[in-house]
Amino acid sequence: MHPILVLLRKDISLFIRDKASIVLTFVVPFALIYLFGQIYHVNSPDTGPSGIPIGVVNQSSNPAAAKLVDALKAEKAFKVVADFKEPDGTRRPLREDDLRPLMKSDAFRFALVIPPDVIRKDSLGLRLKTYSNPRNSVEAQTVQGLFQKDLFTEAPQLIGQALQERARAYVGTRRFDEFNSRIASAVASTFGGDPARIRERMASGSFVPQAGEGDASPSHFLSTLVHIDNVQVAGADVKSPMATLLVGGWAMQFLLFALTSSATALFREKEHGIFQRILSAPVTRSDVLWSKFLYGICLGLVQLGTLFLAGHVLYGIDLGARFPELLVVCATAAAACTSFGMLIAAVSPTPEAARGLSTFAILLLCAIGGAWFPVSFMPEFIQKLSRLTLVYWSMEGFSQVLWARDGFMDILPTLGWLALITAIAMAVAVWRFRRGRIFE
Repeated sequence: MHPILVLLRKDISLFIRDKASIVLTFVVPFALIYLFGQIYHVNSPDTGPSGIPIGVVNQSSNPAAAKLVDALKAEKAFKVVADFKEPDGTRRPLREDDLRPLMKSDAFRFALVIPPDVIRKDSLGLRLKTYSNPRNSVEAQTVQGLFQKDLFTEAPQLIGQALQERARAYVGTRRFDEFNSRIASAVASTFGGDPARIRERMASGSFVPQAGEGDASPSHFLSTLVHIDNVQVAGADVKSPMATLLVGGWAMQFLLFALTSSATALFREKEHGIFQRILSAPVTRSDVLWSKFLYGICLGLVQLGTLFLAGHVLYGIDLGARFPELLVVCATAAAACTSFGMLIAAVSPTPEAARGLSTFAILLLCAIGGAWFPVSFMPEFIQKLSRLTLVYWSMEGFSQVLWARDGFMDILPTLGWLALITAIAMAVAVWRFRRGRIFE
């Protein structure tokens, strides 16, 4: 056999035996392609995001307002939250004073309020109110575009009613009804149709052209008549909102790679015989593991501090407003990442396997945890999985501190989730290390 073919057979044999290489070559790309396909709804009849929660408060008794709410419910991208669950389990319609607490707890980030005077007699047009917490600009722009589409589809009827009310206020009810009757009769005699039906349509406001009817688009006309008061619940005073929201995701990805590499260095210390020399002194295996854990936290704090400082210098991220809270979140996130790295090292038989498994796990965690895409754009089952990841809760903590400017009491639940993830990962890692052969 030719030497080249022998060497080729040797390389193929080594590759087949290296499970880490197989994982990195086939499993990781396959998993990420599947995940991206789910996010972008590839080969799905329902394209675009789905299930973005949006609160709706309908204070109007107008049937057209109810139609607008129904249009939002029919929008597949939205998951309309229109009722509130009391502590005793009973449910009631959502009120405007419920919105801020629910948005602060991240039940939803966008809300629409339809006031009782959505059609006002003293002015022409519609009055609506929106609440927003645009923590992710891509998500916010998507929601705004879909909301305007539904609004301009259903608004013509409301606009027609507003015109009717305005005219009625000027000429009086009797003269206005007579005018409508004459117009309906004239339209029926000229173009055909039932005068009573035409008058009914005029009274309901349905005579205003709908989107897509006629040659001219009514969107510009409607935009001048629909008055929307927007209330931004959080982040209005943030100097650099885009960078404030993005740097946290970048930082977590780099931190996971750095701390996982640091934890898998246990294999290198074993190969160099360092553990045998350390354990010959009055040092236990637990001492070695916990020293690695504390080292990872220190390294993580330094790395996160450097990245956020770079964001401050390059993009103007404000770190001073909640610096103590940011420091606590960074320390907790670093602890979670360190425990994750030690868990990878504990369940991996070789350093090659640890590298392959860590690369796969880190890319997967960053993808479903919200470091790359808005979580609300993902299928519902992936959204549930994302809440089990340390990336999701770390980014939640960064957003609470840098975006919403929350204090210690507000971030305690987030810190609790990160601490729970850390405790579980470290418990499994220590148990595996004690039963494994890395110290032998």
